[in-house]
Amino acid sequence: MTTLRDDLTTRAAYVSDASIYRRLPEAVAEPRSVEEVRELLATAREHGWPVISRGGGTSVAGNAIGEGLVIDTSRYFHRILEIDPQARTARIEPGVICDQLRDAAAEFGLTYGPDPSTHSRCTVGGMVANNACGSHSVAWGTSAANLVSLTVMLADGRLVTLDAGGTSDPALTSQLEQLRDSHLAMLRTELGQFPRQVSGYGLHYLLRENGFDTAKAFAGSEGTCGIITELTVKLVPRPAHTALAVMGFEDAIAAATAAPTFRVPGVTTIEGMGSDLLEALRTRPGQENAGGELPRGGGWLYCEVAGDTPEAAFEAARELPALARDAVVDAVVVGDPVQARALWHIREAGAGIVTRLPDGGEAWPGWEDSAVPPARLGEYLGDLYALLDEMGLRGIPFGHFGEGCVHIRISFDFNTEAGVAQYREFIERAAELVHRYGGSVSGEHGDGRARSELLGTIYTPEALEAFARFKRIFDPGDVFNPGVLVDPEPLDRGIRPGPGARTFDLTPVHAFSGDGGSFGQAVNRCVGVGACRSDTGAMCPSFHATGDEVHSTRGRMRSLAEMLRGEHITDGWKSKETYEALDLCLSCKACATECPVNVDMATYKAEFLHHHFRQGLTSFVGRDRRPMAHLTMGWMPLLMRIATAVPGSLRAVNFLERFGPVEALTKKLGGIEPRRSMIRFNDIPLTSWFRSRPGYDDAAAGPRPASDLPGSPGSGSRGLGQRGLAAGRALRRGLRAATGAAREGERAASSSSAKQRPSVVLWPDTFTNFSADGPGKAAVEVLEAMGYRVLMPMGSVCCGLTWHSTGQLDMTRRTLRQTLDVMAPLIEAGYPIIGLEPSCTVMLQHEITELLPEDPRAHAVRGLTVTLGEFAAKHLEAGGDWPFDTLETQSGPGTAVCQVHCHEKAQGNYDPALKVLGELGVDTAVVGGGCCGLAGNWGFEPGHYEVSQRLGERNLFPMIRSAQPGTIVLADGFSCRTQIAQGTDAEGVHLAQVMRAALRAEK
Repeated sequence: MTTLRDDLTTRAAYVSDASIYRRLPEAVAEPRSVEEVRELLATAREHGWPVISRGGGTSVAGNAIGEGLVIDTSRYFHRILEIDPQARTARIEPGVICDQLRDAAAEFGLTYGPDPSTHSRCTVGGMVANNACGSHSVAWGTSAANLVSLTVMLADGRLVTLDAGGTSDPALTSQLEQLRDSHLAMLRTELGQFPRQVSGYGLHYLLRENGFDTAKAFAGSEGTCGIITELTVKLVPRPAHTALAVMGFEDAIAAATAAPTFRVPGVTTIEGMGSDLLEALRTRPGQENAGGELPRGGGWLYCEVAGDTPEAAFEAARELPALARDAVVDAVVVGDPVQARALWHIREAGAGIVTRLPDGGEAWPGWEDSAVPPARLGEYLGDLYALLDEMGLRGIPFGHFGEGCVHIRISFDFNTEAGVAQYREFIERAAELVHRYGGSVSGEHGDGRARSELLGTIYTPEALEAFARFKRIFDPGDVFNPGVLVDPEPLDRGIRPGPGARTFDLTPVHAFSGDGGSFGQAVNRCVGVGACRSDTGAMCPSFHATGDEVHSTRGRMRSLAEMLRGEHITDGWKSKETYEALDLCLSCKACATECPVNVDMATYKAEFLHHHFRQGLTSFVGRDRRPMAHLTMGWMPLLMRIATAVPGSLRAVNFLERFGPVEALTKKLGGIEPRRSMIRFNDIPLTSWFRSRPGYDDAAAGPRPASDLPGSPGSGSRGLGQRGLAAGRALRRGLRAATGAAREGERAASSSSAKQRPSVVLWPDTFTNFSADGPGKAAVEVLEAMGYRVLMPMGSVCCGLTWHSTGQLDMTRRTLRQTLDVMAPLIEAGYPIIGLEPSCTVMLQHEITELLPEDPRAHAVRGLTVTLGEFAAKHLEAGGDWPFDTLETQSGPGTAVCQVHCHEKAQGNYDPALKVLGELGVDTAVVGGGCCGLAGNWGFEPGHYEVSQRLGERNLFPMIRSAQPGTIVLADGFSCRTQIAQGTDAEGVHLAQVMRAALRAEK
């Protein structure tokens, strides 16, 4: 029997999908087999619960939520049972992800045709249930059109098979035949009138001329008639080659009007968008210059063309603009897949981008998915814009223009009763509008709770009666997804962001500058499109490891929203349920950029922990005390500073922790995961080493470069050491220190010439300063060789990262203010601040102004801070001295496996570092995915070890193990290097150490 999850933590995560609606389920279950589904239905009958089927939960119409038992097939019920390349079919379980099926079919030169924008996380079972389509439906049609057969479990536990010709149950077949014969005229005149008419049930498939296809009729039933337990779907040949024609028009209406012109053989997509979508895209971080590849115009059509050869595809695409010569303003035709991908990114990002308007205002689904006959789309779109203007609403239409389908999210105000009333008025008027054009209120995502009430506007009473009869044939007890399609719930009932969504919204510590200073507004960012459930990219690592909705970014956002609502999670910031949901968040920040609406869960978690626990050292005593790891890891900068006041203390700690019992006791007392190895410390801090160097000028806070000072890279340097690059050594044993050319003599330099050398500040972060000074010493030598005068702050400085990640925000702000006081002269001088530890660098480049928005020095530091890679790349571009040789090892030119720190990947830019490595002759392979799995203090906390190791094994560890002997393992992050050392036989090194190894002998 599958586990029934009725805890509030889980139920809160499933409270919504990608819609505006909210329903708290009684329980959630994740079956592994048909028999477990049957047992779950029996449990639901016993408790009197309705049953809701759920796949990826990406429905925008509220199809996958309910107040009974939610059966989630996405986590375990997802096997591909058989692919038949001859028949071009696949037999699968309902939880198979669309991309999972497409990847499996690719082995045979085939693919699954439907491809909605959520193809990386939506399940095929859910696609069939909602009759999803996607951008290639011009060529391959809807999910219904690509369906061969279904196996469905009814409420009493019976399994029936549906296909062309009937069902496996004679009585059921007879009832469906009677239904068809009673409504022949209506079925032929009201349903199936154009490709994207998917509202209601697809009863036209029951007609004899359509093969009495009961499977296709069941498609689009939105979980209201039974639970799909197995599907057989069609596969289609993958185009051998494609080319893309992007055509510019005067505006989106002109593009929509011209779209049907391009429905010609070979064209597989006709996608449309307007300049308003491009404007919205340009407001997103890193997208400020997006769209430069587009042709001139105010509206665009994307037409992909298939061909047997690249030349044939390109030539066919090149001929398309002439089909609408009078309307096309400009056109771009590309055959190169990389160029095509860059153009497609603009259009495909639309589903997430338009959840926020260009000015940052909220935009919501509801009228998300209307469709009309393609020939009438231009007129309909013009009237839709007029209706928006009349009612003072804003939205950004885009969509499948070639099939008459328009996606739009609109600036509804759900915070007031008047705003909700306006929502209803708009939806009702829009339904009347689409009906005048012979259209459908839904074009691919189903009707759900958003549009089922509107079926009476577009269909006759006879059609509605036929729908109700179809539902009763399969589900006479109204067990499955009640309130959808038949006997619909009011479209304005139970709106998630509606009035009463927040019982409280305390003033947060962070500025939340992108959300008007409101934590609640920040939580409203998540509309549930589920990009955090994708198996590609860096977001969300804990979901990648567990497959649990609770531990997805979306699941956490739902818990935070329920906390603010206060209806079921009633403890506010003290909520144990929300704490549990946030526990596996690694604070990797991948969501801050990969989420379409830039949800920043690391910040939200820090804010929550700040309010959840008391502040200061007193928070580590009492009943509701913090985890002890928040003290040992969070207060590390201060604890290390205190320890170094006693000469030799760090050396003594290293010595004592060599003894197993001592290390075990230390971990137990410090609340550290027992399977972790304790980190080691430098004999003396980097800053002490720096100030002890000959020529150090105390007044100038840095050393005079009067001579090229000899010296080792020091203790803590592992991998690339004093003598250059390790060469020819097996990677499994890691890179060891190797010998290089010794420096000869000292370079004389006058004091006056030293002052002329440009000055830079090297940031002595806690990890480099106290635990791994090799990168710091290497950076000093490299920067001096490049012609710079290296400075370090005179007093103790810290970015506050460890306090921030553990939610000790008062201490974070206090630390940052003290740091700014120490840094004041260097800030005023405008010296570049070079960070070596990526997480600390990102703190100075981003969080500092959110925590100290009123301090101009914080904004100055943000502008001055760069990574070593960024600084070196700019130095190179400016034609500065480049004192490096091409890096060579005994096995040949340098090669490296690069683990990009998750914070740098999310909110920084690693491209400059790759450019520098390229100049050094290092051939790089960047590890895919995101966080290494350690994530600073998170990986050292008990309860996280298994997930941490699972994430390491996802990409990082296998790539290191499979690398050739002598390969450099490059990881700028201290956490990343620690994870590598504790999970493999390799030792990671920093970019600074690679650069130092490549210094010319005379330098």
